[in-house]
Parts: sequence; C-alpha cells; structure tokens
Amino acid sequence: MGVHDSGPSFVVSGDDNGESSLKDWIAQNPAALGHKVFTNWGPHLPFLFKILSVAKALSIQAHPDKELAKQLHKSHPIAYKDDNHKPEMALALSEFHALCGFISLQELKDMLQNTPEIKEVVNAEDANQLLQVNDEQNDGGLEIKSRLKSIFTRLMSASKEAAAESASNLKNRLQRESQGRELTEKENLVLQLEKQYPGDVGVIAALFLNYVKLKPGQALYIGANEPHAYVAGECIEVMATSDNVVRAGLTPKYRDVGTLCSMLTYKQVNPFYCILSFPKTAESCHFLFS
Repeated sequence: MGVHDSGPSFVVSGDDNGESSLKDWIAQNPAALGHKVFTNWGPHLPFLFKILSVAKALSIQAHPDKELAKQLHKSHPIAYKDDNHKPEMALALSEFHALCGFISLQELKDMLQNTPEIKEVVNAEDANQLLQVNDEQNDGGLEIKSRLKSIFTRLMSASKEAAAESASNLKNRLQRESQGRELTEKENLVLQLEKQYPGDVGVIAALFLNYVKLKPGQALYIGANEPHAYVAGECIEVMATSDNVVRAGLTPKYRDVGTLCSMLTYKQVNPFYCILSFPKTAESCHFLFS
C-alpha cells in the first residue's frame, strides 16, 4: 500500500465517483495524514506498507542511502526508479527467518577455516590476512572492514562457473557430512538455499551473514547500505517510499554486484541488536518499537 509509481494504491469511493489513486485522494484530503505527518512531509504519504509471505528466499540485497540513491537514479534510471533512500522494518507475523548484517570476526575466521570451498573462489592470501587480523586493534575496525570487503567483493564478483562449482562442492560435502554429524543451522540453510538457487553465489555469501529467527511480534530494522535477505515466513514490511534495491545474489533479477560491494558498510553486527524488542504501547492504537 502506497503511492510509489511502481505500484500505486487506489481508493474506491462509496459514491458513484469510482476510484482514484491514493496519491490524488491524499492531495484532496491531506488532513487524513494527521498533523505530524503533514507537518513533516506535506500532503504525501511517506512510507510503503507491504505484507510478505516468503516461501522462497528473496535476494541478497541492500538499499542505498539518499546520496547514493540520487546518483543511481541519475545514472541508471531504468534500474533505480527514484532518488529516495529505503530504510525498512519487518514485523514478524509468523516465525520469520532472515539474513542480516555481517557475522563477527571470530565467526568469520571459523567459517574461513572450516569452509574450504570459499578459498576456491576468493584470493587465498586475502583469506589468510583476515585470519591474522586482531580484533583488539585500535583502528575502529578499519582493517577488518577492509579485509572483509576484499574477500566479499572477490566472492560476489566470481564467474558464474566458479561460483556454481564452489556451491556444488559445498552442497556435496555437507550432504556427506550430514551422514555422520548433525549440521548447524547455517549449514542446513546453505542446503536449503542451494536447492532453491542451484549454483548461485548467494548460497556461499549467506555464510558471511547473520542468520536470525524472529518470533511473531518481533521486528527487524534494516538501515541503508546493509546486506540482508528474507528467507522464510510472513511479515509486515514498512519502508520509506522507494523501490531502490541493489541485488547481487539469490535472484534471477538484475544484479549490480559492483554497486552492492562498494556501498556496504561492512559493519559486523551482533544479531541480537538487529532484532527490535516487543513494543511498548505509545497510544491506544499504536505500538512503538525501539
């Protein structure tokens, strides 16, 4: 529900006037927005509202901040149809699974050491340098971000053939090992994604991201330039009025790998900080997540 040109909503009148676009209806009835919204944004609905039922994982993606959105819209208006940013929040209606933000340095090291298939598509020297990074360095995490960006960019930029071979090798190894041990949640997710998107580089990229599970009523906030993917479940999604999505994996749609890899913050996020707490009542019919 919203007024974006890519999928505008319509209002059906109770009289004989038929229907009009929500955008036009709001222009004629601005008071319906409420004083606070009208004061801040004028006679414009400032958000989009969606109900999602995710049966098959959605793409690994990120949304640009306002500055990048303007650049992308100017240079590639067909792919990026507006110049607005797209921060968003997903409120779980059922148990909801998602990938969000990069895993911690220790998890990255463990993953690189235990997943030889990754070194098949990235520079082994880059991987080894990340393994040697000390997370106690007093540089604000700059070296970690630099090493992570280098490895992730090499992975996402790999040829389709190299990525497909690596994903297949990873799947085959995990299937063999499942006969003798219990796979982790992330390893089971990899097998699920490989079944949905055989040979896709996103199958491997998922290992770099936090895997979170929300209970009904919990919410996930995703800021600009942060990697994420919705994996399964039902949610309400609210976002700024924009259709800008930079995709790079787990999708048949247009991929803009270079833009995605250059725009990411490469912050390592504790998954518990991605999940917003149950809401406190702000008004009789409103809930505030914080």
